[in-house]
Amino acid sequence: MAVYAIGDVQGCLGPLLSLLDRIGITDSDQIWFTGDLVNRGPQSLETLRFVKDLGGRAISVLGNHDLHLLALAAGRFPDKPNPTLQPILHAHDRDELLEWLRRRPLFHHDLKIGWAMVHAGIHPQWDLPLTLRLATETEALLSGELHDDFLKHMYGNHPERWNTGLAGYERARFCINVMTRMRFCYADGGLDFLHKGPPGSQPDNVYPWFKMERNPPFPLQLVFGHWSALGLFTEASFHGIDTGCLWGGRLTALRLDGPERQVFCVNCVGHEKLARK
Repeated sequence: MAVYAIGDVQGCLGPLLSLLDRIGITDSDQIWFTGDLVNRGPQSLETLRFVKDLGGRAISVLGNHDLHLLALAAGRFPDKPNPTLQPILHAHDRDELLEWLRRRPLFHHDLKIGWAMVHAGIHPQWDLPLTLRLATETEALLSGELHDDFLKHMYGNHPERWNTGLAGYERARFCINVMTRMRFCYADGGLDFLHKGPPGSQPDNVYPWFKMERNPPFPLQLVFGHWSALGLFTEASFHGIDTGCLWGGRLTALRLDGPERQVFCVNCVGHEKLARK
């Protein structure tokens, strides 16, 4: 069995199928998706169905666009219809798809192969046990009976900084913001959501989250998506694989098991026109 991680698909089913064909995927292989299965691309409904139908072969963490779909379904932003997500909200299997999606993890790890996956990143002040605890707590809110209420309170940039006294929806919101939205941090660990360009484009007082000092160092290799301006990226234990398929870039897969980290890519020219409509 081989294990591959695939970057943000965002409704671009055609490139995903081409990438799986290029890999030569088999029924015994496992596929990790870095989140953002949906939104902006032309086939969000079909992509969601496809990944769901892969069953246990697929592991997908939640991304900010996946959460946006769940928030829309919960009644958030009623006056702002999303044309790329409306087909899901009106599909005959809508409830089944949304139920499956909101039960996806925020963080996944496999000690056997020594890898972990998250959509955006892991806060520099979190170790692995705390990361697991926070992810589990927040996943319980998303999958529980009060999930609609939580989704209505999920958005917001506050609290800006981590502290162990955070509780309730504030604690869960901070976890969501770190794992699905984070790119840059201030020196004290505060989250900066203003800057979205590549490293070097930000002011001197903010830093890419993976450049921040960690004590202890993160113990696993971590693959993530979310940051298309970063492109294909590897530094220390951190591996970014969102290569901007939606914006006319590429869709990328990284093989995680074994000594060689093989990279597979397909070009996605044409999808950027759909994304900007």
